[in-house]
Amino acid sequence: MEDFDEIYQTYARPLYLYVLRLSQSEMIAEEIVQETFYKAVKNARKFKGECKILTWLCQIAKNEYFGFLRKKENAHLNIDDYQALSDMREIEKIVEDHDAASDVLSILRTISDPYRRVFELRVIDALSFQEISDLFGKSENWARVTFYRAKQKITEKAREQGYEV
Repeated sequence: MEDFDEIYQTYARPLYLYVLRLSQSEMIAEEIVQETFYKAVKNARKFKGECKILTWLCQIAKNEYFGFLRKKENAHLNIDDYQALSDMREIEKIVEDHDAASDVLSILRTISDPYRRVFELRVIDALSFQEISDLFGKSENWARVTFYRAKQKITEKAREQGYEV
């Protein structure tokens, strides 16, 4: 892994902007970025170079952010946290209000890995299929098929809950 100071100088700003987009809060973004770099340094030996450093840092930051949200009592996710979902027509109709966004998160939690992880990486983290395939050590086609199947599972469960998709 590169020198930590160089990594921090190179990736702190893009990581901050990523977390700011998720959280819509400068204070939360700063806190999550600091915690992300702390965890990255602490776990640097686990980084095997199978993905880009920024991808790895974004993954840590996303996990930190969602952990932060889980810890917040009665946390209601802002629909902007999942604006990438609106890009998908099948899901777009579900996410019309905060309650619906909460339902989508509930549905997402019921989907097994690797479907849930691939969906999160593609929609929430906005990773390319190539980056996803690199993370899993699989082919790009595998990432595409897994994502497609995840969308099908989400759509099916949404219909079961009474949403018109």
